[in-house]
Amino acid sequence: MLDKTVVIALGGNAISMPQSVGTIPDQFGATRATCPHIVRVIERGYNIILTHGNGPQIGNVLRRVERARDVIYPLPLDICVADTIGGMGYMIQQCMENALFRQNLRRTIITVITQMVVAADDPAFQNPTKPIGPFMTREEAEERRSREGWMVTEDSGRGYRRVVPSPRPLRIVEISAIRNLVESGCIVIACGGGGIPVVVDADGALTGVEGVIDKDLATALLAAELGIGTMIVSTGVEKVAIQFNKPGQRRLDTLTVAEAKKYLSDGEFPAGSMGPKIEAAVQFLEHGGREVIITTPEHIADALDGDCGTRVVP
Repeated sequence: MLDKTVVIALGGNAISMPQSVGTIPDQFGATRATCPHIVRVIERGYNIILTHGNGPQIGNVLRRVERARDVIYPLPLDICVADTIGGMGYMIQQCMENALFRQNLRRTIITVITQMVVAADDPAFQNPTKPIGPFMTREEAEERRSREGWMVTEDSGRGYRRVVPSPRPLRIVEISAIRNLVESGCIVIACGGGGIPVVVDADGALTGVEGVIDKDLATALLAAELGIGTMIVSTGVEKVAIQFNKPGQRRLDTLTVAEAKKYLSDGEFPAGSMGPKIEAAVQFLEHGGREVIITTPEHIADALDGDCGTRVVP
């Protein structure tokens, strides 16, 4: 099964559309629209593993925690991440089940609540950079900074967002279980939101820590550890572009690792936008991956056929 398996990372636009409020009905609607495109991949004979982001969702969970802290006990960030993994996994499972049913296909779909080992001394804990939650105006961001003690940053020209620590993923605790499920033919949803960050103490015990892991880096690690050749990253654009939104913009059909590294060093791919996806692609390919395809959810199957999207190759 692993030889014919692809890992698909669902970006925020596949679950929570930028122009929507992001309510639960909004998220179900976006997920229902995305799942038929994934079914097209399955109809081509592939098994799939799905990962997904949780930036808007985790931000909203934290807002609820902060607003209710005077009347009910607070939830630490690792528990909030776990809650979104379970809730979003349920939503994706149901939407996938229904999309498969409409095509007379039957597959077992399961969500794995995934723990991700990170280093306790990761510099990210001292330098929060991961955007979460909804976009805000500058005035709203300053109010949150002053009233709630948030750390906020401008996010790729789209507004301001809260930022939290984002340590690098090192090891997936449940990797053996994920492998067994995939080999048995299940569609697995894993590393949701990048997984729950945990550290290992001197005795080998796991403890959750405050942070949010980048979903694309976690996906790259998952695919590499399973020895899968193709990783697909869904995002808001059909192809990767350099000089994005500038007069010299050029969309790329293919991108080598060497070119990707150069463009990253030149600042072509911002940290709050395409940067993590390109970094994840480089990481995956340098650890044995064959190709990374970056495109929109509706073009996933066609991009796998080679008809669109950007291919990142060694």
